[in-house]
Amino acid sequence: MQGVIKSYDPSTGDGIVVRDTDLVEYDLAVDCLVGTVFRMLRQGQRVCFELDESGRATGLSLGSEVDMGTPAFQAHAEPAPEV
Repeated sequence: MQGVIKSYDPSTGDGIVVRDTDLVEYDLAVDCLVGTVFRMLRQGQRVCFELDESGRATGLSLGSEVDMGTPAFQAHAEPAPEV
């Protein structure tokens, strides 16, 4: 799944991610950053994630507009420079 970090408190590890497709909010799992490239998260950061058995977001990885196929992104994207 793909989404955007709505909130994150680095002191407690509490946070919420909003899924792109239907705007459903998921709490972040306590161990969501373990084994990832993240040390912390920021509001608005795009991520890919999975849900654990409790329905919490875990297994976070980097996401981007292009990776996520956000509607109309290509229409607004700047063309790549020619090499």
